[in-house]
Amino acid sequence: MALGKSLKKKTKQLVDSKHMLTGITLASFLESTIVPIPLEAVMVPLMQARRDKLWLIALMATLGCVVGALFGYAMGYYLFDLLGQWVVDTFFSQQQFDNVKQQMQNQGFWFVMTLGIAPIPFQVAMLAAGATKFSLALFLLATVIARALRYFGLAAVVYFAGNKAEQLIKKYKYAAIAILTILVVGTWYAVNILKG
Repeated sequence: MALGKSLKKKTKQLVDSKHMLTGITLASFLESTIVPIPLEAVMVPLMQARRDKLWLIALMATLGCVVGALFGYAMGYYLFDLLGQWVVDTFFSQQQFDNVKQQMQNQGFWFVMTLGIAPIPFQVAMLAAGATKFSLALFLLATVIARALRYFGLAAVVYFAGNKAEQLIKKYKYAAIAILTILVVGTWYAVNILKG
């Protein structure tokens, strides 16, 4: 309850701030790296209050996430032995991380896209991509596509639904995520069949 009130207060401060876009970029960076709070809780009310900057907010949130993903990838690539294991032990189980590493080696691009859309902590995908030396270009491409779908999708809902957007998102959020995830997995499956 206290966390919800704190988020609302911070969002109100952000709405009127001249550093609003920098703030949302930083919040997106932190959400994708170390803060396990969905950015949507701040973004939707912010987008509703600042419709003049609607698409720019989505762009800056995507940018912040991509920079965060690059940071997480670098940590997995260069510092996994030093810091990566601590992150795994603190936020995940070793079995979860091993499963993700296996998926990264088998189907990295599609796996990153799925994790980028689904409400699953993205940190494990970033670390695993770096630790397995997965292609940085493909990792960033998958991250950009997945997070752009997520954040520009929110912007589209606010654009069309206006003040009812927050209510609609709360009601249909998991259905929308499920549909997007099914589309990504379906495309992934179709690509594999065409390859085979």
